[in-house]
Amino acid sequence: MGANSSSISELPENEYLQKLSGSEPISENDPFWNQLLSFSFTTPTNSADLKLLEEATISVCKSLVEKNPRTGNLGSLIKVFLSRTKELKISAECQNHLFIWQAHNALFIICCLLKVFISRMSEEELQLHFTYEEKAGPSSYGTECEDLIEELLCCLIQLIVEIPLLDITYSISLEAVTTLIVFLSCQLFHKEILRESIIHRYLMHGRCLPYTSRLVKTLLYNFIRQERSPPPGTHVFQQQTDGGGLLYGIASGVATGLWTVFTLGGVGSKASAQLEQCSPLASQSLLLLLVLANLTDAPDIPNPYRQAIMSFKNTQDNTAFSSSNPHAFQINFNSLYTALCEQQKSDQATLLLYMLLHQNSNMRTYVLARTDIENLVLPILEILYHVEERNSHHVYMALIILLILTEDDGFNRSIHEVILKNITWYAERVLTEISLGSLLILVVIRTIQYNMTRTRDKYLHTNCLAALANMSAQFRSLHQYAAQRIISLFSLLSKKHNKVLEQATQSLRGSLGSNDSPLPDYAQDLNVIEEVIRMMLEIINSCLTNSLHHNPNLVYALLYKRDLFEQFRTHPSFQDIMQNIDLVISFFSSRLEQAGAELSVERVLEIIKQGAVALPKDRLRKFPELKFKYVEEEQPEEFFIPYVWSLVYNSAVALYWNPRDIQLFTMDSG
Repeated sequence: MGANSSSISELPENEYLQKLSGSEPISENDPFWNQLLSFSFTTPTNSADLKLLEEATISVCKSLVEKNPRTGNLGSLIKVFLSRTKELKISAECQNHLFIWQAHNALFIICCLLKVFISRMSEEELQLHFTYEEKAGPSSYGTECEDLIEELLCCLIQLIVEIPLLDITYSISLEAVTTLIVFLSCQLFHKEILRESIIHRYLMHGRCLPYTSRLVKTLLYNFIRQERSPPPGTHVFQQQTDGGGLLYGIASGVATGLWTVFTLGGVGSKASAQLEQCSPLASQSLLLLLVLANLTDAPDIPNPYRQAIMSFKNTQDNTAFSSSNPHAFQINFNSLYTALCEQQKSDQATLLLYMLLHQNSNMRTYVLARTDIENLVLPILEILYHVEERNSHHVYMALIILLILTEDDGFNRSIHEVILKNITWYAERVLTEISLGSLLILVVIRTIQYNMTRTRDKYLHTNCLAALANMSAQFRSLHQYAAQRIISLFSLLSKKHNKVLEQATQSLRGSLGSNDSPLPDYAQDLNVIEEVIRMMLEIINSCLTNSLHHNPNLVYALLYKRDLFEQFRTHPSFQDIMQNIDLVISFFSSRLEQAGAELSVERVLEIIKQGAVALPKDRLRKFPELKFKYVEEEQPEEFFIPYVWSLVYNSAVALYWNPRDIQLFTMDSG
C-alpha cells in the first residue's frame, strides 16, 4: 500500500478533522467550513474504501461523539449543508461545479459520521446529538434544533426528487440516497424488528410525508434509467482562469493529504470495473426503495411508501385517481417492465418484481397482458435452473413469482403458444425448440428434484407443486422431454415412498424388542412423501381430464411407465384419483394391443391421437379444479426485513458495516 498507508495513518492528526472533533464550537458561518469542504477525491466505489477510512478515522469519530454534546459541531456541519442545498437546483442549472462539489463533500462527511454514530448509540442518544447547540443564545435552545433530523431527512428527499440528474449532480444524488439508507440502518443493530423508530416516525409523518409518492417514483425511475456514473472527476471543481484558484489550491494542496485515501481501489480496481457495467445510483435507489417499502406500519398510519408502491398506475392509464389515495402517481409501465426483465440477475430486482406483482394490481394486470411475457419468465427460470448458485431467498422469490403468474388462466394458456429456440443455459439436454410452458415445467420439476436430494425444504416443494397444479388443466402440446420428466419425477417419488415404507417397517420390528431411545419419525416422513405423490397424481389427472387430446406425449410417457402406477391403485390414499389414470392407461393399452406388436414411436403417437378423440370423457370422474393462490405468511416482515437488510449489507455501493456489529441476521444468511 506504500505511500497510501502513510496518508491513512496521518488522518487522525489532520488539523481539519481535529478541529471538527475538538473541544471548540465552530459557528456555521466560520470560514473553516470552506476549507474543510474543499477536498477533491474520486467517490468511493466499494466497501473496502470505506472500511479503510472508517478504521483510520475511528479516533476522530470517538472524539466527536464525546465532544459534540458541548460543541454542537455536528449540528453546525448539518446546517452548513442545509444552507447550501437551498441553491442546489440553481447551481445545477447554471453548471456551478464548485457549489455542488462542496455540498456533496459536506453530505459525504455527514454520512460517514452518521454511520458511525448510528452503529454506536441508540436513536434517543443520536437525537440528543442533533439537539445540542452553542449556548450563546439560551432562548433559542431546543425549539429550533429539535427537528434538525427531520429537516435533514426532508432536505435529502427534496434533493433526490427535485435536483435534475446530470453528470455534475450524479454524485450528490447518490450520496443523498446513501445517507437515507444510513439513517435507516439502525435496524441492522437490533435482533428484533423495529416497530417504533424515531427515524421511521419522521419519514411517515410531518414534513417528509407529502414527498412520499415523488420519492418512490424517483427511485423507480433511477432504477429504470440505469444511468452509469460519470467518469471520475466530472463532479470535481476544475480550476478556472476567472478566479477560484485559491479554493482549488486548498483542494489540491492542504486538504489532499486527508483525502488521498479515497483514491484507493479507484479507477483500476476490480470493484470499479464491475461498477462500469452497472449503475451505482440505480442499485442504491432500488435498495432504498426496498427498505422504505418494508418499514413496519406506524400505529396510526399504514406505511405510506408501501401504499405508493401498491397504487401507482401506468402513464397510459387515463382513469381518474381516487381522491382517498394521496400516494397515487403514474409511471411508464413499459420502461419499468423492460428494466425488470433486464435486471433479474440481482436479488433486489427479483424482490421488486415480487412486490409489484403481489401488491400492485395495475402492474400485475399489465404484466399478464404482455405479448412478450417470455422476456420476464426466462430470467426467472434461469434463477431456478442455477439453484445451486443462488441463495435460498432468491429462489423463493423466483418461485413465488411463478406461482402468482400461474394463478392466471390466460398466462397458463399463452405460455404454451410461445415457441423458444435453443435455450443455451439448459445443459441437461439440447432443446432446439420448446414452448415456454414446457420449459417452465422442466425447470420447476428440476427444482423439486434438487430439493428432494439436497435441501428438503417442504415450503419449496409446496410452491413448486402449486405452480404445476395451477398450470395442469391448461397443459398444451407438452414437449416429449417435459412429459417424460413429469413421469420420471413420479418414479422418483415412488422409489422414495417404498424406501421410507421399508425403513418404517424395519424400525417398527426393531422397536418391538427394544426399549432404547426414540426412533426416527418415519410416519411423518411417509406422510409428507404421500402428500407430494397425491399432488403429482392430481396434476397428471387434471391434465388428462382437461386436455388429454392436446398432450399425446404425456399419454405416451404414462403408458411407457404404466407399471409405476400399479402399486397405488389399491392404496387408500390414492384410490380415488387413480381411477381416471387407470382408465386412461387401460383404454390406450388395449388400443395399442389391437394394433399389434413392434410399433414405432410415430405409430404409437398416431394411435394415441386417434384414441384421444374416441375416449369416452363421461367415464372420467370429475374432480375440483386445482387452484392455488399465494398468500403471504402472517407477519411477513419477519422474513422480508432481515432479507432486505442482508441485501443492503452485501450489495450497497460503497457502504461498509463491521460484521461483528450486525445483530439482525447471522452473517451466513446474507
